[in-house]
Amino acid sequence: MKDQVFKILAESIKLKKQAHQKADAVVEAAEVIAQAFTSGSKLMIFGNGGSAADAQHLAAEFVNRFIIERPPLPAIALTTDASVLTSIGNDYSFDDIFAKQVKALGQAGDVAWGISTSGKASNVLNALSVAQDRQIKTIFMTGAAGGEAELLADVFLDADSMNTPRIQELHITWGHIICELVDYILFQRPGEEGADR
Repeated sequence: MKDQVFKILAESIKLKKQAHQKADAVVEAAEVIAQAFTSGSKLMIFGNGGSAADAQHLAAEFVNRFIIERPPLPAIALTTDASVLTSIGNDYSFDDIFAKQVKALGQAGDVAWGISTSGKASNVLNALSVAQDRQIKTIFMTGAAGGEAELLADVFLDADSMNTPRIQELHITWGHIICELVDYILFQRPGEEGADR
């Protein structure tokens, strides 16, 4: 069993080391979000399953705080309103659950951040397409299979793996880095090591 633990950790570490190649895109994502916040616009984050949990996690980091003490930042996870999600899914299609929310809530200057480990989630891709039509900046995090959707993203972050758990681990790492960079861009304060939550 310990060998399996070591194998999984080694896979995760290898993928994160390969992700150094995406550093420019990670910085660009942080800059796009910081610019939106500076101009009074907002961030909308969405995905399915584990990616929905990541969307909610990251929205909370912006709205509450990440590491430093700072004002709340306007981010919303489009995965949390059960009445909205189920009414759209029931009356129209599950493929529309995020796109309709982007149409309702999104404005030019906002940022839409889609997350799909497969890169094939129709509801995520539809929302990114709607966002582009509305001059909303788009960020897309995916895995190695998601390359076909690159044209829907102003900032494209693809983990070089087909293994869903390893992709998810890198996605939340990227998300945390982006949160910390946004804080630094806006408030010019480095992360405070060991800050209590």
